[in-house]
Amino acid sequence: MIQTYTYDKETWTDIHQGTKEDIVSIMGRYSIDPFIGKELTSLTRRSRLEVRKHYIYCILHFPVWKHSHQGDGNQEIDFVLGPDFLVTARYDTIDALEKYAKTLQMKEVIEEEVNTGTHIIFTEILYELYGSISNELAFIEDRIEEITGHIFQGKERKMGVAISEMMRTLLEFRKATDTHRDILEKLHKHGGEMFGEGFVKNLEGVQNEYTKIQANIRANIDMLRELRDTNNSLLTTSQNEIIKQITVMGVVLLPLNLITWIFAMRVEGGMPLIHHPNGFFIVIGSMLVYAIIAFLVAKMKKWL
Repeated sequence: MIQTYTYDKETWTDIHQGTKEDIVSIMGRYSIDPFIGKELTSLTRRSRLEVRKHYIYCILHFPVWKHSHQGDGNQEIDFVLGPDFLVTARYDTIDALEKYAKTLQMKEVIEEEVNTGTHIIFTEILYELYGSISNELAFIEDRIEEITGHIFQGKERKMGVAISEMMRTLLEFRKATDTHRDILEKLHKHGGEMFGEGFVKNLEGVQNEYTKIQANIRANIDMLRELRDTNNSLLTTSQNEIIKQITVMGVVLLPLNLITWIFAMRVEGGMPLIHHPNGFFIVIGSMLVYAIIAFLVAKMKKWL
């Protein structure tokens, strides 16, 4: 499906799960290289940038957590950036692009033609996409706050799994966005040469937004590492406490078992109290008294 928008003397053509016919029509309209056209029809594993005579082609992957519509951890967008046009190709419903498209439609209707700088559509799309990542990170931060609260409520075992899941998500975010730095730097260089200072000025704001996101991701990763260490310490303390209680119970029960074994022996000459009419109750009473005394001592020493 192809949607076309025009604003600020620029044309944005958005291709969502485009067919071969869609791609061929765009290639003819903007004189796009067949190799690039083929790239627009399928997903690519790595982000990259290529410079052609009159346009720049780049691939960016944006991480998602709550707002993926296909269950994948990344959403790919291919950009073809020309002097007065922008082509985007995507393979999933990307909420940030859908939202910006509605905003642009409103601008087309209610705003007069302006010239705010070259490729304002491209830079505003990047702002919207990085804003979407910031929202995803806000969800992750809320989840980290929940984990922090649960850690100190005796749920160390469950929170160990939750921390690992959040750490994996943040590492995927970092992996996906780390490649953006090189792409943005190349865009800054080649875009400035091809499109002028207006493009460079707009892109610098995007680069600042990207830097904030990277700092946020790394801060959250550091936070999770601290939480993991804290959770491991609490879990170790809890396990040590259980082992101590088991050891104390063993100390209490060992003499009782010893008494039971002694009276279970079959030796010539008989056993003490074996012929006493209340021998059974005397032995049981003695064991009970010992158990109570041992339990009270353990309590006083705070072993239990």
